[in-house]
Amino acid sequence: MKNELIQALTETFEGHAQEMENGVEYWLARDLQHLLGYTKWDNFLNVVSKAKTACEISGHDIADHFADISKMVELGSGSQREISDLMLTRYATNNQAVRDTLLERGIRPESLPPAEDVKKVERRLASAEKKALKHAPGLEE
Repeated sequence: MKNELIQALTETFEGHAQEMENGVEYWLARDLQHLLGYTKWDNFLNVVSKAKTACEISGHDIADHFADISKMVELGSGSQREISDLMLTRYATNNQAVRDTLLERGIRPESLPPAEDVKKVERRLASAEKKALKHAPGLEE
């Protein structure tokens, strides 16, 4: 059952992928926002900001993976309004590094609720690290 849910979510995610003329795959952040369970754009932008930091730390150019764009949306009155969005690409090396780190700490990313705040995960990791250091033999505080 769990594997089927993960497979369905993956297919939904992959189903929203778009492709540029040069073959680069991308997603629009406003599409992913809803897929990942975020109802407020500002909350999702906080997560995107952390992803940008991770991208930069991993040695990737942020502009290569997070392109600011705008698009027109239809309003109820029939008029249109311009809103901001982001074109996102994947940087698989960093994703694997993050996944490996989480798995080493006993956290399976696919078991996290979609809208779980990144701060909660960071606090949990910091707490686990403190406990590990406290109980490590031969280390003094």
